[in-house]
This record gives sequence, structure tokens and C-alpha cells, in this order.
Amino acid sequence: MHRTLIFTMLLGLSGYASSHQFTPTYPEWESSYSPGIVQTTMLLFNSREEINYYEIKVFDEEWNSLPFAGAGIANVMYVPYLDRKFIPIYLREKDVGLARYICSRSKILAGGVQASQVSSRICSKLK
Repeated sequence: MHRTLIFTMLLGLSGYASSHQFTPTYPEWESSYSPGIVQTTMLLFNSREEINYYEIKVFDEEWNSLPFAGAGIANVMYVPYLDRKFIPIYLREKDVGLARYICSRSKILAGGVQASQVSSRICSKLK
């Protein structure tokens, strides 16, 4: 009986963890309008009311950042709460074999940080 009560109390005290969505899970590169450049398009959905900015990065197998072009300044995107944004990612053809992950990371504004806010990172693995 005590175990059930403790379990119920812990379940009631646990909070809801929200994150954003970043799809597709396994994106594929396709030709772009520029020679020597490939592209893919990611979709970011913001389900976090307290977050409006997301940083996009491309990584290799060892989690080293690779140079790429995106749609935002310094690859930081403004996506309001409950909005979706299609994000084009452009990469040099010579880097396609190196690229393994495209990741989005929520950016918390310095002035609005609360103890309960957590930055989330979601990665899609390239085929």
C-alpha cells in the first residue's frame, strides 16, 4: 500500500516535458539550382510557448560542425509558438559524405531564463 501511495505521489509531482519537432527523421539530399550544392528541407514545429528561436547545425560522425547555408542569420530561426517553418539546408557536394546529422536546438533568451527552462536539441540522421 505504501508503495502505491509513493508511486502515485511521484507520478503527480512529475512535470510535463515539452520539446519542439524537427522532421523528417531521415532527410535525403537532392540537387539544388546551383552546381556543386545539394539541398534538403527540414520542418520545425515550435510546441514550446517560452521559446521562439532555434539554431540549426550540420554535424559529422564525430559531432564536428560542418559549414552549410540555411535561411536565417547565423542559422538562427525565429519560429513563434505553435508555428511551423520550412528550413532549407544547403551543403557542398564534397561534404555530403561527411555530414551525418542535422540538428535544431532551442535558444533561451538570457533575460527570460527560469530554473525550469531547458534547452532541447533534436537531430535528424542523414541517409
